[in-house]
Amino acid sequence: MSNMTMRLAGALFGAVALSSFPAMAEDLVLGASVQLTGPVANTGRYYKDAYQFTIDKINEAGGVKVGDKQLKLALKLYDNQSDVNLSVRQYTQLVSQDKVNLLLGPFASNFALADSAVSEKYQVPMVQGGGASDQIFSRKFKYIFGTLAPASNYFGSTVAMMKELDPAPKSVALLYADDAFDVSVADGTRPLLKDAGLTIALDERYTSNASDFNSLLSQIKSANVDAVLVAGHETEILNFVRQAKSLAVAPKIYSFTVGVPSEDFRKALGKDADYAFGMSAWLPSADLKDKWFGDAAAFAEAYKAKFGYEPDYHAASGAADVEALAQALEDAGATDPKAVRDAITKLNFDSLYGKIAFAENGQIDLPQVVIQVQGDTLAAVYGAKGFIEKPKYPMPAWNAR
Repeated sequence: MSNMTMRLAGALFGAVALSSFPAMAEDLVLGASVQLTGPVANTGRYYKDAYQFTIDKINEAGGVKVGDKQLKLALKLYDNQSDVNLSVRQYTQLVSQDKVNLLLGPFASNFALADSAVSEKYQVPMVQGGGASDQIFSRKFKYIFGTLAPASNYFGSTVAMMKELDPAPKSVALLYADDAFDVSVADGTRPLLKDAGLTIALDERYTSNASDFNSLLSQIKSANVDAVLVAGHETEILNFVRQAKSLAVAPKIYSFTVGVPSEDFRKALGKDADYAFGMSAWLPSADLKDKWFGDAAAFAEAYKAKFGYEPDYHAASGAADVEALAQALEDAGATDPKAVRDAITKLNFDSLYGKIAFAENGQIDLPQVVIQVQGDTLAAVYGAKGFIEKPKYPMPAWNAR
């Protein structure tokens, strides 16, 4: 087949399969479709890199012991180009034609929501660390498992912290994108704010991948709210912060579901990232022990050395997905998808990401730590037991920094 013919074949399918090495007959193949190009590719790469990095680490240690066999893991990966429909077709290809053994997930809740219908139909377990929407886990599906905490409680620790700030914020603007994850975040945050005695002065949905926030920011400015909570994707948050500066919109606190944990986000904004609050279910602590990497700090150091950027909770969640499948294979002592699925439901082990134990609906629940950009550092400021480090609060006006 000529190079041109191969390129045409790849174009007709929508994306070429990527894998670092060909699967051998005795390999256990994990299949996934991830955003490597398109609007959310910057986050999608965390999953591609984390999947391969963890598979390589497990293989270096001898692979996975399944019954009396020692098997190596292999990765079959497609680029879904940030297109949900293409992602569904690729997962169908993975299970019906490529005959992969088990599935890893895509990034983003709207993808996981659609793709999990494929794993359920073909009864091949999918462990995914990219979708947190409560909708994914409310359908009584038996073959989908998630390592992100419920979207509905993403702002839970932030709201708890806000009650303890001095002076405590009184009014809030809640902004959220129109995808499954961000809608779940907003639906869960409203009652949290109400229970905390906070007034929701603005409650606005915007279109995913929006680049113009000037109208919403003008409303925030005229409402003179104390706090702004934004549920969105990283590129949207970058645009929001830049435009907030240009319009001189500076509430006492603003907090974002994504972006703040990411080194790229902080580099993109420079000093303008200062004072931004965010959240993370994971920080690279040596206290998080792990049988493959040693601990989370060792994982983070090795990951950055290999890929040239720091892992955040997306990467840790993706790595935990691979570890969960490896542990379930060993526990099941078989590669049969139903046996592995049953073993996944019983998992209870320590990973570099934290304790992996799935609730009955297939979702994990890890508390979010409130984090804040404080100059050149990313500080953990509030957790399950209250304040960890002192937050920089309130945020000053842009021209007073």
